[in-house]
Amino acid sequence: MDSTSDAVGESVPAQAPAAPFAEEAEQGVPEHRARYRRIVGFAAREFLTVWWYELVLPRFGLASRAERTRAARMQRFARRFHALAVELGGLMIKVGQFMSSRLDVLPPEITAELEGLQDEVPAVAFADIRALAEAELGVPLTRAYAWFDEVPLAAASLGQAHRARLSDQDAEDTGLRDVVVKVQRPGIDGIVATDLAALRRVARWASRVRLVSNRVDAPALVEEFAQTCREEIDYLHEAAGAERFAADFADDPRVSAPEVVWERSTRRVLTLSDVTAIKINDTVALRAAGIDPTDVANVFADVMLDQVFTHGFVHADPHPGNIFVTPLPSDPGGLAWRLTFVDFGMMTSVPDSLRAGLRTLVIAVAGRDSKGLVAAAQEIGVLLPSADTRELERALTVLFARFGGMGFAELRHVDPSEFTGFATEFTDTVRELPVQLPENLLLLIRAVSLTSGLCSALDPAFNIWDPVEPYAAKLLQDEGGNLVQDFSRQAAANAGILWRLPKRLDDVISRADSGTLSFDTSRLERRLDVLVGIGRRVISAVLFMALVVGGALMLATAPVFAWILIGVSALPLLHALFGGRRRT
Repeated sequence: MDSTSDAVGESVPAQAPAAPFAEEAEQGVPEHRARYRRIVGFAAREFLTVWWYELVLPRFGLASRAERTRAARMQRFARRFHALAVELGGLMIKVGQFMSSRLDVLPPEITAELEGLQDEVPAVAFADIRALAEAELGVPLTRAYAWFDEVPLAAASLGQAHRARLSDQDAEDTGLRDVVVKVQRPGIDGIVATDLAALRRVARWASRVRLVSNRVDAPALVEEFAQTCREEIDYLHEAAGAERFAADFADDPRVSAPEVVWERSTRRVLTLSDVTAIKINDTVALRAAGIDPTDVANVFADVMLDQVFTHGFVHADPHPGNIFVTPLPSDPGGLAWRLTFVDFGMMTSVPDSLRAGLRTLVIAVAGRDSKGLVAAAQEIGVLLPSADTRELERALTVLFARFGGMGFAELRHVDPSEFTGFATEFTDTVRELPVQLPENLLLLIRAVSLTSGLCSALDPAFNIWDPVEPYAAKLLQDEGGNLVQDFSRQAAANAGILWRLPKRLDDVISRADSGTLSFDTSRLERRLDVLVGIGRRVISAVLFMALVVGGALMLATAPVFAWILIGVSALPLLHALFGGRRRT
């Protein structure tokens, strides 16, 4: 330990923990109330901006203006969020990190602005870190470690890491010498509680928007996120995750994970073997070490798919700060490097029910079975069982007819305009369906999103279907017996339908002859109601414009009457904007 560290006092009494995840942060300390207001106020302003440009302006024929300013508005939003996240830290950093990793989906105006959040988290003063670590370990740092670096190796949103060296006794017991010690940020429990309370408020706002509430239960998603946060700030949970991950890949030379020093680990302090190496997105350092970033992208994607399909235990936070590329001695029979994962606080399991749904999904795609594909979506839990899926089945039939004979690799050579045309036809159908994100799926989607974004950064020509295709083939091969059984059951079901078809046709003809045949026209009536509502709102918009223009022309000659006209114009304006907002 250096001279400054030698000044560490004896033990520091533990502080009382913050109230665990209070329902509303307004009831907390003043700084938490101010933090809550900052987050909620930021979200409210952004909601209003989106509402004005994307909903209001297009209703008055100004959609081109909204389109023309969209890129600049996204960049301004990213700058404002970047500043807010750096200032507040906590979960806001994690939101920004997720957005900055979506290189494959989000525009560069957002990802470029938020990219620095991966490394821009300010460090906590060492005196505060030392006090918390000594309170947790029950001994001074000078006794817990032979040396402890006061300069942090990395600072994250929930904690920070320092290099250290174990004492001779601990080194002999563990077989390790150099370690990395993760120490939780002091007061992080209260900060996380405040951020979650703000997110709950924003989720309640979102749940009142029919476009959102028809597709996802936003409050439930926040609660799932809250559970993940509780696990992430419990370092004992992370230590268990690290050991399970290492066991899963014990026989895979491509992957490694740090060892846990349990004797120097608690809920708020975690000691791990030092495995730092080349950061996975440092392409300059990779090439200098003779490592091709394209090979890294392919192996990384393959390893992530192994986690999903083979082990069922997935690292859900694979951003660049959590993965190293470790060079190895030259080996003609294998890779000269391996991937080293760290930070196992955010892990997700793939339950048997989800695996079964994925299997059904692959079988349906192999058989070009649109009905089976819908059934798979319902089995996974994305589509509610009560959803009317007839239109979706017809759209999927068109999809299979257009692209069903192509392998994954062949799809890359299809004219993009074909995909665009199909997407236009497909969107309206999907928009009407009740979609939800079931438990475990949110973190799995996050892992896939971060993987795709990072691989695209390593290799601009990366295509996610290339590593997926072998897994699809392997799954079909492993489930060959079940596949035959499924096809046999489907053939039997089709035979039963053909056997009953003559009787059903005879029944329909008999009901038509007797005048008892009826049709369900409720959907047609609902569409007509929508058209009538649109017509009324158009009339209100025209009336609004007439009153405003008429009032403006009469301002010079009859100002009182003119202002009356302009004031009255607010009534048809409100009807034009909100007349069709009632829930059905």
